[in-house]
Amino acid sequence: MTQEPLILAVETSSRTGSVAIAIGEKLFAETSFSGPARHSAELFPSIRQLLVRLDQKLQEIEQIYISIGPGSFTGLRIATTLAKMMHLAIGAKIVTVDTLDCIAANVTGLPMLDADRPGFRRARRSPQDAFRQILVAPVLDAKRNQFFTAVYEINGDTSKKPQAMRHGTWQKILPDVLISAPEFIERFAGSDKPIWLLGDGLLYHKDKFKTTPTKRVVFLDEQYWSPQASKVHLLGWQKALAGQFADPVTLIPNYLRLPEPEEKLKQQTP
Repeated sequence: MTQEPLILAVETSSRTGSVAIAIGEKLFAETSFSGPARHSAELFPSIRQLLVRLDQKLQEIEQIYISIGPGSFTGLRIATTLAKMMHLAIGAKIVTVDTLDCIAANVTGLPMLDADRPGFRRARRSPQDAFRQILVAPVLDAKRNQFFTAVYEINGDTSKKPQAMRHGTWQKILPDVLISAPEFIERFAGSDKPIWLLGDGLLYHKDKFKTTPTKRVVFLDEQYWSPQASKVHLLGWQKALAGQFADPVTLIPNYLRLPEPEEKLKQQTP
């Protein structure tokens, strides 16, 4: 029987980063950085601490999973650089995971259905049917009065997994996009399904949704907002099983748009 790989999962695309260690499908430990914008200072100490806890060494890591964006330009570069370094140094295989997918994956489990949420009717419905009533949209700040988002709905038969909504049940109906609040409201606030918003971009954009009907746009609790390394592992493991490894030579972050200095330079170039 082939031994399952030691995996490092890294999430640095958002305000508060995290890292996790797993062996194959089994997640062993995860730690979050102490505060926002601590990626550079705490990434390597956090990795070292997790490896010590599991009595493992860095060179034993066989796969590294990273969230590839969209998100913080600096954070995405940190994770991409780390992944390339580990491939060159120890031959670790790289798996990239969409950051918005990671945030959407926070909407899992039946406890979320226990809250009395506007526009969400549970009566005489199974939890799976209840989830089918909603749309989910992560929000990540992109500055200049815009944010990154994607929109998801339930896909497929979830009746065989009554204890939790697993990865694979969310289907993207709006691919990753750069958008403003008025554009988003015009497109989705009139939907017959309430749309659940989450993500730390709401720290900057939540007030812009005040004009929408409260039963159409619902803000999830802040505990669901941040992408987590554990979700990077969850989604990355599925891609690894399918052999979907990234090419370390051509690997670049999914910025979705150029960083502001590069964008200005491009506009000035004839």
